Amino acid sequence: MPFSSTHNKAKMNFSSEQEYPDLSTHNNHMAKILTPEMYERLRSKETPSGFTLDDVIQTGVDNPGHPFIMTVGCVAGDEETYEVFRELLDPVIEDRHGGYKPTDKHKTDLNPENLKGGEDLDPNYVLSSRVRTGRSIRGFCLPPHCSRGERRAVEKLSVDALGALTGDLKGKYYALKDMTEAEQQQLIDDHFLFDKPVSPLLLASGMARDWPDARGIWHNDNKTFLVWVNEEDHLRVISMQKGGNMREVFTRFCTGLTKIEGLFKEQGHPFMWNEHLGYVLTCPSNLGTGLRAGVHVKLPNVSKHAKFEEALKKLRLQKRGTGGVDTAAVGGVFDISNADRLGFSEVELVQMVVDGVNLLVEMEKRLEKGQSIDDLMPAQK
Repeated sequence: MPFSSTHNKAKMNFSSEQEYPDLSTHNNHMAKILTPEMYERLRSKETPSGFTLDDVIQTGVDNPGHPFIMTVGCVAGDEETYEVFRELLDPVIEDRHGGYKPTDKHKTDLNPENLKGGEDLDPNYVLSSRVRTGRSIRGFCLPPHCSRGERRAVEKLSVDALGALTGDLKGKYYALKDMTEAEQQQLIDDHFLFDKPVSPLLLASGMARDWPDARGIWHNDNKTFLVWVNEEDHLRVISMQKGGNMREVFTRFCTGLTKIEGLFKEQGHPFMWNEHLGYVLTCPSNLGTGLRAGVHVKLPNVSKHAKFEEALKKLRLQKRGTGGVDTAAVGGVFDISNADRLGFSEVELVQMVVDGVNLLVEMEKRLEKGQSIDDLMPAQK
């Protein structure tokens, strides 16, 4: 773990009060829940691989948060983190995921046949569609905590599994450290390349150690199915294409994911999953499905409407600029995606996006003609 004393055993020579972090200016879920008493109870605990409470909270201590954005403020270092430090993480999860209780069970549904519609989002407004998720491989520590050898083993398992895909999922792996300049430029042009994290949230949690060792990108020959290896999660799986056929994107996503999971199981390494948390990932914000289904959609009129934010909230959707989480919209084009991850199945989340985007496009068409959209305002989903 870089730049921190999280593994320092000598800290136990100091009292809990002397070691407790100053969270007085912090605005994140961890800081809201961690008390000096809880810190004292948990600070001497560690997971079987040696992940400590200070490891869990370091990113939230170093990044007080934004006055308007509630960050999570903690990460997991292995699958057991969520059990060993549940006194802190259960309330964080409940707070972050809209009241998801420690006794709740998560639903998984990766059957695209259960999606209603989705093949005909209007391509005059919807420029592209994508679905992404993360997956963690059981038996290895997560990126904030893994060793070089573990990370390389995850890469080898991933390359072997992905290399066994056939048909329209057949593709090639590009290791970041071995990439030619031409390959690098091509991946940049395709918007596929991920670079060394610069976000202080990721750096403070130790995810960028040894960069670019054992990191890479795999994509199919059609460039519609993409896997990032050893970035924020062991695997980030993305299905995408131009236009508004979300059904096709989601079907490829489900087929590819199911095949990859089967190949990992054959090698004795299933994905981390349990009934309560669903798929287990590094950041508590991504638990459950880890799924973000999004479209780039032109909404120059709706986005200026006084009730745009309210409509998004009621549809359980969120907006970003097309350049990512911190970017502004350009030319009225927004990235619209599901706000939830945990407590809803994959099909339910994609359905919310399909239904919500269809409604937003209908509103946009009304406003183009100077008509009212009051009767289209949705009820709370």
